[in-house]
Amino acid sequence: MDILANVTWLGHAAVRIGGQQVIYIDPFELKDGPVADIILVTHDHFDHLSAVDIAKIQGAQTIIVIPEGYQGKVKGHVKSVRPGEKITAGGVEIQAVPAYNIGKTFHPREKGYVGYVLTAEGITYYHAGDTDHIPEMKTIRTDVAFLPVGGTYTMTATEAARATRDIQPKVAVPIHWGSIVGARQDAEAFKKAAHCPVSILTRK
Repeated sequence: MDILANVTWLGHAAVRIGGQQVIYIDPFELKDGPVADIILVTHDHFDHLSAVDIAKIQGAQTIIVIPEGYQGKVKGHVKSVRPGEKITAGGVEIQAVPAYNIGKTFHPREKGYVGYVLTAEGITYYHAGDTDHIPEMKTIRTDVAFLPVGGTYTMTATEAARATRDIQPKVAVPIHWGSIVGARQDAEAFKKAAHCPVSILTRK
């Protein structure tokens, strides 16, 4: 079974998971796409919480999951989460996990920003959000790991490759490159250094 069969990389940190439920994570600069059943937002920076892009895919029944304290920035059916909290949205089990910087100030731990671990149709996905290689990654087990590799605001390719040793996914997908920060060579460097298979997806 191709565990990436339902995955579409939409550029930057934006991912869509298809199947019975359509799940978007950090939709940004979308061209088009099906209406979302669930939208997961990792934090409130403009390239992750984009009201314009959410509006493109939001339907009457769409559930939006966002870190606690930021739910006022979106409208509709909203669920807030804290790092470490588990919820069920639209029948999908979702765990919010910590996402923060170490040694830089773009994503302080006290802001409560998150990544997400969710299981859809028997496959577990981890979207790390904007984060460095943090100790909590040692507790995460997933089939697919979406990891930022662009550096500056997140892990570099080398740091993300080290993180795969902790997470041990079946496959990793580099994100947070190709827009704003990070380039193809970062994705390639990550693929070369990672401790797991890596699939560099083409933006759709």
